Amino acid sequence: MSPEVAHYRRHPAEPGVDLLSARYVTHRYTRHAHATYTVGLIESGVEEFEHAGSLLRAATGQVALLNPEVVHTGHAGVPEGWRYRVLYPSVDVVAQVAAELGAPHGTPYFPQTVVDDPEAARLIRAVHHSAESGDALTASSTLHRALAGLLGRHAVRPPRSVPPGAPPRAVRAARDILHEHLSDPPSLDDLAAMVGTGRFALLRAFRAAYGLPPHAYLTNLRVQRARALLDAGVRPAEVAAGLGFTDQAHLTRHFKRIVGVPPGAYLLGRPA
Repeated sequence: MSPEVAHYRRHPAEPGVDLLSARYVTHRYTRHAHATYTVGLIESGVEEFEHAGSLLRAATGQVALLNPEVVHTGHAGVPEGWRYRVLYPSVDVVAQVAAELGAPHGTPYFPQTVVDDPEAARLIRAVHHSAESGDALTASSTLHRALAGLLGRHAVRPPRSVPPGAPPRAVRAARDILHEHLSDPPSLDDLAAMVGTGRFALLRAFRAAYGLPPHAYLTNLRVQRARALLDAGVRPAEVAAGLGFTDQAHLTRHFKRIVGVPPGAYLLGRPA
């Protein structure tokens, strides 16, 4: 059995798009969310992932479509694992393609998470191959064709309705505190006291609102900030210290469980 391998890189012509190609067997993604869309082609094997309260399976040849900020996991669905190629286009990139197609204003939404789409599969693979070969023009053109096809065949107008009620005021306040205190967050007891609620009530309400309990939400946020700092040229050790990780190894462990590669491998695909 071949070892696990993963390559994470920036698209050579679209700064708002990242690419991941990987083969995983034992690797497991923790519960997390991306600010971007996730478009993944399963090239072999099966990936299972928790999504919106269900356990879904994406098998060889299928394409997984995840909307931004949707909490999910990821792990092997068969003993031999899975191999896949992923596009992570930003909301702005997808919205721009949608606007060029004449779509109504708003963030495009994919209602179906796992689809059978051989043409999209072909184009996702072509985006990766052209990016790996350094052909920026082909990689960019093929990316736009892939996104346009996915939007035309699978996207719908943004849902008009939202989950009943906005998050409670205390939950929104707790979220704001976590954003303001990334490196020195309060304890759960202190956080609950700061927003005027009980800790167990805050745990339940926070997870209901954002898909993650406060500590997992904070870790996901720290990793998102870590990516931005690494992109800006900050060294991993400094990133770890600045965001409140115990040390660089602590950052590496959480970074890989969310991004799929450790910080060093992430940086290799993002030349200055």
